[in-house]
Amino acid sequence: MNTESYQLQVADVAVEVVRKNIKNLHIGVYPPEGRVRVAAPIRLDEEAIRLAVVSKLSWIHKRQARFASQPRQSEREFVTGESHYFEGRRYRLDVIEGAKRASARLRNRAFIELRVPQGADRAAREAAIYHWYRRELQARLPVLCKEWEPKVGVEVRELRVKRMKTLWGSCNAQAGRIWLNLELAKKPPACLAFVLVHEMIHFHERRHNDRFYALMNAAMPQWRTYRDELNSAPLAHEDWKY
Repeated sequence: MNTESYQLQVADVAVEVVRKNIKNLHIGVYPPEGRVRVAAPIRLDEEAIRLAVVSKLSWIHKRQARFASQPRQSEREFVTGESHYFEGRRYRLDVIEGAKRASARLRNRAFIELRVPQGADRAAREAAIYHWYRRELQARLPVLCKEWEPKVGVEVRELRVKRMKTLWGSCNAQAGRIWLNLELAKKPPACLAFVLVHEMIHFHERRHNDRFYALMNAAMPQWRTYRDELNSAPLAHEDWKY
C-alpha cells in the first residue's frame, strides 16, 4: 500500500497526517501525550483534511485532557520495591541476584519474585519479566478462546501474542488469526476477555458500526464496563485507549 506522511498544524493541535489508499478518513488520539494522527484517503486534499480536524477539535481536546489527567506509572527500572501489575493486581517486585538463568513467579500474592544472574542489567530484567508475562498469557488464552468461540460463533485458528504500540488487539478474519497485545497480561482478566471478544466479533463485521455493536451486546452485554475498566487502569508509557 502506498503511503505518504507529513505534519499539519490545525489551531493548537499538531497533527500527523498519513495518506493511504483507503476509502474513509480516520482521526485518532493516542496516549500517553494525546498525539493526533489522521489516516486520510489519497484523493483528499489538505484543506479537506484540515476541515475534518477542525470539526473534531472539541473531541480531540477532551481526549487529550483525559490522557493528561489519568494516573500513570513512571518508567519502570525493574528494581526491588517497584510496583508492577499482573492480571489487574499490583505487586511489589523482589529482585534476587545470583540465579543461573532468569525467571519470575508470584510469591505470597504480594510479590513478583524475579531471579536473575548476578549483575543483570535493566534490559535483562525487563526481558525476564516479559518472558514470564508472555508465558502466563499464552497459558490462559486457549481456555478463554474455547469459552468464547461458541458464544460468538467463530473459530479462531491461530492466536498470537506480541507487544504492540497502538493496539490492544488485531485480527485477520480471513485467516482466522488474532493478535493480542502482551501488555494485556497486566490487565484484569475481564479486560483480556473483552479484547479477545472484540477481535472475534470483527470476524463477523470489520467496521465499528451498528451491526458490530449489536453483536458485541449479544455476546458480552457488559463489554462497556470492561472497556471502561481497561481504559481507566493506570497508564504505562506505551498504553493507549480502546
